[in-house]
Amino acid sequence: MRTPSIASIAGKILWAGTVLCCVSAAYARPDSRAMTCAQTQALIRSDHAAVLTTGPNTYDRFVRQFGNECDWPEVPISTTVPTKDGECRVYRCQEPINLPY
Repeated sequence: MRTPSIASIAGKILWAGTVLCCVSAAYARPDSRAMTCAQTQALIRSDHAAVLTTGPNTYDRFVRQFGNECDWPEVPISTTVPTKDGECRVYRCQEPINLPY
C-alpha cells in the first residue's frame, strides 16, 4: 500500500481551499450601492427576488411589484435603496398596516 506524500496532501488541501473561495465569491450578495438604479431594478425583475447589500452591515430581500414572491399575509411595499446614482424605488415584502376605520 502506498502512503500519500506530504506534497500530495498539501496540494489537495490547497485545491480544496481554492474551490471553496471561488464558490463563496460566486454566491456573494450584490451591493446596491455599486449598481445604478436601472441595474438594481433589472436584477430584481429578472430574478423575481434578490437579496441585496444596502450598507456596510445591512441587507434585505427585495421583490417585484407584481408577483407572488411574498408569503401571505405580506405584500410588496415600496421602499428605497441607495444606488450609485441616488435613491432607487424597489419593493420588499411586509405585512400591510391595517388602519382602524
